[in-house]
Amino acid sequence: MNSTDVHPTGTAAQPVTAAPPGPGPVPLAAVRLPRGYSLRLHPRAATVCLLVLAALVGVSVWALTLGDFPMPASTVVDVLTGGGTRGEHYIVMELRMPRLLTALLVGASLGLAGALFQTVARNPLGSPDVIGFTVGSATGALAVILLTGGSAAAVAGGAVAGGLATSVLVYLLSRRGGTQGYRLVLVGIGVSSLLSSLNAYLIARASFGDAQSAAVWLTGSLNARGWEHVVPMAAALAVLLPAALLLGRPLRMLEMGDDAACSLGVRAEPVRIGLVLVGVALTAAATAASGPIPFVALVAPQAVRRLTRATGPNLLGSALLGAVLLAASDIAAQRLLAPTQLPVGVFTGVVGGGYLIWLIAGRWRGRAGL
Repeated sequence: MNSTDVHPTGTAAQPVTAAPPGPGPVPLAAVRLPRGYSLRLHPRAATVCLLVLAALVGVSVWALTLGDFPMPASTVVDVLTGGGTRGEHYIVMELRMPRLLTALLVGASLGLAGALFQTVARNPLGSPDVIGFTVGSATGALAVILLTGGSAAAVAGGAVAGGLATSVLVYLLSRRGGTQGYRLVLVGIGVSSLLSSLNAYLIARASFGDAQSAAVWLTGSLNARGWEHVVPMAAALAVLLPAALLLGRPLRMLEMGDDAACSLGVRAEPVRIGLVLVGVALTAAATAASGPIPFVALVAPQAVRRLTRATGPNLLGSALLGAVLLAASDIAAQRLLAPTQLPVGVFTGVVGGGYLIWLIAGRWRGRAGL
């Protein structure tokens, strides 16, 4: 959880409490740990994360009950604990569980990537789908799908290569005079527009069947997801989540600005490059598994920050809320217009677009003094 910080101390830490609750920073509590370590805990952030985790469990069980063969939650729990009939086991574990796990893993990856990029850019619009990294990953994957007809592994590699190339381009173009948040966002929006045009060109050149498949993939969908999508996504998150958490402390220092971070012993540029690489890898892995799903990376970190009122990037909370948001969005996409099923990217695009309008309008009113 990014709301905690473990650091070596010379003496045993004593329980302390910071400023009283109010509109400012939330209280901190220091807890003694073995071997001379102390743990700084934000009680409100910890409570929020536990509540989000409980919501994740509830949404997951609910998702497993829905489908052409509805099941009560008790039957789902029975299957998950080793009971149930062979037919119930097949429906839950082979048909519904892979889709659910893909949604949770992709949502967690996008929420975590959004928290990284928004903190690096020091801008709430600095999410991978706004600054072009998601579109770049989609371009790489589309090139493999339409030009080579590669396997799923080749598509994943193309998504990673496309996201990495886009991040390098955006970073270099926004580097002049030192990387600034607003410049990173503006350059990213421009690159995203160019890559969207390139994607449209690739689809226009393709055959009708390939173009139709590519257009469906570009909407972002969790339909027909199996264990072959779950395993690579889980492996990627198992590597990238610890890497992101390890970079959490220097990331909090970067929020104060490069000069302040350097004075505290943080090498700003190498840390920033490492964070961008981790964020791009998370975005590319999620895009390869489900196609480009918009706005989860934008909404989850901002919602967690408002709920916890904690300083710092809120990495673990963003990952948990991203998982809940995408799983719940997939349920809504399946059930709102049943029997017609919408791609989940369509639903998140509608909700996220409304949130983006509200966010920009709120910032404009604040600057205008309204």
